[in-house]
Amino acid sequence: MARINQHTFPDLDSSPSPLRLFWETTGRERVADTVLFSVNTVHRRGPDGREGDFVELDFPVSGVIVIPYFKGTDGVEYFVMERQFRHGSESVTLEFPAGLIEPGEMKSDSAKRELWEETGLRAESLRPLGTVYQNSAFMNSMSSVFLAEGLEVETLPENRRLDANEQIDIVTVPVSYVLDNMGAGELDGGPTVFALAFFMKEMRRRSVLNG
Repeated sequence: MARINQHTFPDLDSSPSPLRLFWETTGRERVADTVLFSVNTVHRRGPDGREGDFVELDFPVSGVIVIPYFKGTDGVEYFVMERQFRHGSESVTLEFPAGLIEPGEMKSDSAKRELWEETGLRAESLRPLGTVYQNSAFMNSMSSVFLAEGLEVETLPENRRLDANEQIDIVTVPVSYVLDNMGAGELDGGPTVFALAFFMKEMRRRSVLNG
């Protein structure tokens, strides 16, 4: 058994075109509706002639995730994060403010609204970091990640505008703690992890720009 090296598989430049893997959609049927999404069966034909039916969760709207980031008076970098119960995992999670984009709403406006509604904060700067499919295997929903800086408290926690069944505690967490523990315990949520990937990419970009 040979040990892997950089020549074991083709590199991106010499690998076959990704178009050779594309499956053509030949039919789509809605089989169920829920409050958040519809369930479709999708019939597709592969490039080699194989055909199959696949499940697709069809979301009518996309979402946003906001990373509130600041440096404290102690010189430490912090995130403002939320603790809340999640029904899918049946556990309490530690995550960033997030929510769905309302009809006709710009992504940036949705990010500002969710940040204010859930934390009572306003941001002087709101930078888009990227957009990603939450799970492209069977979901068509996307989330756009924003970095919020220059944070100011506009609404006290007890006066936040939360949804009927939302119960959220706001906490300040050192960035180092979140990066060290992401993917485990309270920080095991997928959206939190991919938002952190965008954050690290942005910090790397700034490091390069600053020499």
